[in-house]
Amino acid sequence: MAMSKEDREFLDRITSYANDAMPDLDPQKTRVSIQLDKMRPVFEEIAKEQNASVEDIFIRYMDLANEAFVESDRKMREAMEDLKDNDSVFRFD
Repeated sequence: MAMSKEDREFLDRITSYANDAMPDLDPQKTRVSIQLDKMRPVFEEIAKEQNASVEDIFIRYMDLANEAFVESDRKMREAMEDLKDNDSVFRFD
């Protein structure tokens, strides 16, 4: 299912903030609590704008981020299959 324009803008806004707030942070090596502390201001800002709780904004963000990851993974797998299927075109046997 394709993400709505509103969902995409929501996700892009938070992702952009995270990239600015944590440009050199390695998410694999940094505790989640530290990452969340750095992202709290954007969650709070959006929560105020949408008259929602910070927790609701965080949950929506996590759901959409997961959805975007799954879609990206699916597209990459399809591209790899296409390359594999077309591999014989580049063989010089």
